[in-house]
Amino acid sequence: MTFSIGVVGVGQFGGQFAHLFNLHPGVSSVYVVDEVSLRAAEAADRLHLAGVKASFKELLESDVDAVAIFTQRWTHGPLVEQALRAGKHVYSAVPMAISEEEIARIIDAVRETGQVYMMGETSYYNPATVYARKQHAAGRFGRIFYTEGDYVHDMDLGFYDAYQYSGGERWKETASYPPMLYPTHAVGGVLGAVPAHAVSVSCVGVKDDRNDGVFDKEVSMFGNDFSNATALFELNDGGVMRTNEMRRVGYPSHIRESRFRFFGTEASFEQLANVTVWQDKESVHDISEQLETRPSMSLDDPSLANVAPELRDAFVSGLSPVHDADRLPEEFRGAPNGHEGSHHFLVDDFVTAVNTGTQPPVNAWVAARFTLPGIVAHESALRRGERLPIRDFGDAPGI
Repeated sequence: MTFSIGVVGVGQFGGQFAHLFNLHPGVSSVYVVDEVSLRAAEAADRLHLAGVKASFKELLESDVDAVAIFTQRWTHGPLVEQALRAGKHVYSAVPMAISEEEIARIIDAVRETGQVYMMGETSYYNPATVYARKQHAAGRFGRIFYTEGDYVHDMDLGFYDAYQYSGGERWKETASYPPMLYPTHAVGGVLGAVPAHAVSVSCVGVKDDRNDGVFDKEVSMFGNDFSNATALFELNDGGVMRTNEMRRVGYPSHIRESRFRFFGTEASFEQLANVTVWQDKESVHDISEQLETRPSMSLDDPSLANVAPELRDAFVSGLSPVHDADRLPEEFRGAPNGHEGSHHFLVDDFVTAVNTGTQPPVNAWVAARFTLPGIVAHESALRRGERLPIRDFGDAPGI
């Protein structure tokens, strides 16, 4: 079986994914749509795609079977619901949504339409998460009682350029996006390895003091002045998860922007920027090489011309030794990859789910567990760390 797909937003990552969808043997044709029509036309020509749709509305009214949404991060929820209600399968970049209500509406739409929804969470396929998931399944951790997931990405390392590229003259209004509303690269890496979910949270936000108009409440469309935030979550299995979302930090984000720690009663796992260790009660094992990704293309590749140099590592990092490359289609060999080897798996899992009528790994219910904790954490920070409950939508039907 094959299906057609329309990619919405081809500014940066959208174009990379349009290329992979076009390569996949399970996809018959790829169309693109972008608010900047010339950008869509250029992508369709350069990537040899099936064509361009003039608008999101035209795409939904067409006979295209699925859509992949790569628009601004706060716009996903309503667009996803619209597409599902229009009878399309949906792949969405992160986050799933920015409110509990938007999440609930997506889950209702998936349940009522029977369409496939998948959130493209890269950390589910992060080598650290893959390794920890395997170790946990084998029982080598014992009971995991404490975990950490950090998304440590300094604004100076590419984010200023990225927001200016997508936001135009009023980019500072959107560059103040609250850190905890972009939680999935941290939360998803933990909960992608540990089968649990958050039930409560206390979060502290750190107010920004750069005074450059970013994270300024008077400028921010979100009324946000937190540039860093730290949350402590209670999990349903009695364990604890701590998450950091940092946008002002002296740390080499381009080397490793998501990093994780898992502590069990029998063994533990810890990451720094370029070192990863597995530890038990007797010894420490450096496993860095097992998690090291290989570049999938040059940092100077012409397709990255519109990407800040500090962000390009995320577009080129390929597979690591812990990845199961044999499960990927032959057509992906040598193709560009990114986000620590996750892009190939993201595309393949969505295509497989649509063509087999099954739930993808990061389906709507899993996506809610990766996304909602951050939304509630931000609310806790606004309430000066008040501990708040986190709703759980349960498991996907049939799982």
